[in-house]
Amino acid sequence: MLKKILMFAIRFLFFGAITLILILGIPNLIAEWYARARQFQVAQTPPAPVAIVFGAGLTRDGQPSPVLRDRVATAAQLYFEGKVQKILMSGDNRFVDYNEPGAMKRYALSLGVPEEDIVLDYAGRRTYDTCYRARHIFGVRQAILVTQRFHLPRAIFTCNSLGVESVGAIADQRVYSRYAHSFWRIREIPATAMAFVDVFVIRPLPVLGTPEPIFGSHNETSFKEQSQP
Repeated sequence: MLKKILMFAIRFLFFGAITLILILGIPNLIAEWYARARQFQVAQTPPAPVAIVFGAGLTRDGQPSPVLRDRVATAAQLYFEGKVQKILMSGDNRFVDYNEPGAMKRYALSLGVPEEDIVLDYAGRRTYDTCYRARHIFGVRQAILVTQRFHLPRAIFTCNSLGVESVGAIADQRVYSRYAHSFWRIREIPATAMAFVDVFVIRPLPVLGTPEPIFGSHNETSFKEQSQP
């Protein structure tokens, strides 16, 4: 009897592990495949009206984390190379003493980006929220997504699925610690699976509000036409 119970438990654990691997693994494989041809180094990134910068945490003194600094610096590089007209900085501002978009803006200003070309989204709590609000609040239809390589597959898949035609600019401007990079990669596995659930099943509504379009459709079309060789 004990042997039968043990064998049942082993089989249950085995098939449970296989099921979990499939549930988590398939969305990640699809996102990686989908994003493969849509992510570029800055010099090769095709132009778009807007660069979207995703939040990535602040230090204890309220400054952008090294990862976030690299994202902002990459967006600034895209701006100075004439690949984008505006930069949409999206992050978390749920608490009075935690303001990712504000910190991102201060850093971008220090790099020389003009204030009038910086747009802040204070409710970008998740990648899904940032993409959804970019489309429905800020009227973005085409964008360059600025984030590190580990995050780009999920970001590219999510934004394109929510109606923002997107490619990604790789923001890896330094060698990150092995521990941090491993943590990020592991975190992306369940996060990407959850992105598929959000996009195809739940379709949750993020914090919304009054639309604040960055461009009219005419301006975006004109920009694309001017950017073509």
